[in-house]
Amino acid sequence: MIIDIVGIALLVIFVLSALLLMAIVLVQDEQGEGLGGIFGGGSSTPFGGRSGNILTKITSVLAAVFLLTSLALAWINRSPEAGDVPGAAQRQEAGAVDWWVTEEAPSGGAELPGLTDTQE
Repeated sequence: MIIDIVGIALLVIFVLSALLLMAIVLVQDEQGEGLGGIFGGGSSTPFGGRSGNILTKITSVLAAVFLLTSLALAWINRSPEAGDVPGAAQRQEAGAVDWWVTEEAPSGGAELPGLTDTQE
């Protein structure tokens, strides 16, 4: 019950952060000016200036929220038996069910078409 509520809340936060992240990234102007701006553009520091405007800070926070909620959703929605591979194999061997067989083989000496007594 509580996990369902937390899962729904995380899903809402995840979707909102994704939509807001897309909107904020689209609103930002291009500061890098091409390939020369990969490491901060024409700033005098090696990797560009560390002071960003409010949009870059919001982008960082939204990216962190998006990443954390995606990891939390994956952890909450995992299947509990996924880690029990040896146990699942033992249960399958104990049942020994041929899942690919849909019906019993025909009885009464039914022959396959095109198969004669000399071809075995």
